[in-house]
Amino acid sequence: MTAGQDTAGATGTAGPQADGAAGADGARTGAEPALRRDLEAVLMVVDQPVAAFDLARGLGRPLDDVAAALEELAEEYTRQDRGFDLRQVAEGWRFYTRPECAEVVEHFLKEGQEVRLTQAALETLAVVAYRQPVSRGRVSAVRGVNCDGVMRTLVLRGLIEEAGQDPESGAHLYRTTSYFLERLGLLSLDDLPDLAPFLPDDIEGIDETGEHTT
Repeated sequence: MTAGQDTAGATGTAGPQADGAAGADGARTGAEPALRRDLEAVLMVVDQPVAAFDLARGLGRPLDDVAAALEELAEEYTRQDRGFDLRQVAEGWRFYTRPECAEVVEHFLKEGQEVRLTQAALETLAVVAYRQPVSRGRVSAVRGVNCDGVMRTLVLRGLIEEAGQDPESGAHLYRTTSYFLERLGLLSLDDLPDLAPFLPDDIEGIDETGEHTT
């Protein structure tokens, strides 16, 4: 967040405003500035929605205070017409790209830049290509790091797509797209070079959650 966007300091005082006080734009700013800051910091790095209860426990704050601060932040981002919003879904709270910006974000990721894929993206794409349909958990297990963010980028770039759910674990499965074949100049996945010798020997012993099975 840029300087001056914390409405709690709009009056020029050093401490937090009284509960329910109005900021410079007339909005309620009852939440403690430090709590708002901490919530933003945590929500910026999570890979999935987080419940208010888990946020309260992790920050060591009362649940009512956290819930109120989340509501205030969500209203503030909407009022300021930010490019993102703070949304509550069934699993909890998370930052999302505002729907009005979806088209420009997709254009930027797919066509607006001609940069090469990062090494992490290339490795992730290779795992999906050779193990598809495959879950994010298995991809992360093969690479040894969390691949959720990279997977989302590959989806937005049209290189991979969802391919249903695993009937046993319920995990979302992913596969490469026809655009992937087009970019690589392949007629089908059968034209991919043999990569089996380079994959971990115990890959078949990894379940859909990324854990080794016995």
